[in-house]
Amino acid sequence: MKKLGVSGQKWLKCFHVYFGCVWVGCATTLMIMQFAINPSDGRELYGIMATLDFIDLFILVPGAIGTLLTSLIYSIWTKWGWFKHYWIIIKWIICAFGIIFGTFWLGPWLSGMAHISEVKGLGAFSDVDYAHNLRMQLIFGTFQGLTLIFAVFISVLKPWKKRH
Repeated sequence: MKKLGVSGQKWLKCFHVYFGCVWVGCATTLMIMQFAINPSDGRELYGIMATLDFIDLFILVPGAIGTLLTSLIYSIWTKWGWFKHYWIIIKWIICAFGIIFGTFWLGPWLSGMAHISEVKGLGAFSDVDYAHNLRMQLIFGTFQGLTLIFAVFISVLKPWKKRH
């Protein structure tokens, strides 16, 4: 298959880095914000949760999809391939896990928290579903954010040698 030229690879790298920054930046923001939520009333709680849900749905998700699409282009139309290097395999695992887990668990948990806080205000803190979603976000949202940050480091450091 024909490979991208130098100019095409530079453009691809620009878009890949941009989308990766969007995804990692949003994940980091969501990860940190969950530890800083201390609303004074129910409308404030809902405002915070609705904002976090908006960031997730309309900024993080396009960043993740853009990262996935540019990764596919990298694997198909450049010398990097799919499995030539261990660090690329690890990045594929992180990307796939992040998108699947975010789509089916993290996103719905966050959206659920926004909905419950809209209906119950500060009473959301005593709601069983809200408490469960919050606990899952604290554990798995933090894990996912840290794995995405790890992917950034291995992208730059390329720590493992080429596979044989």
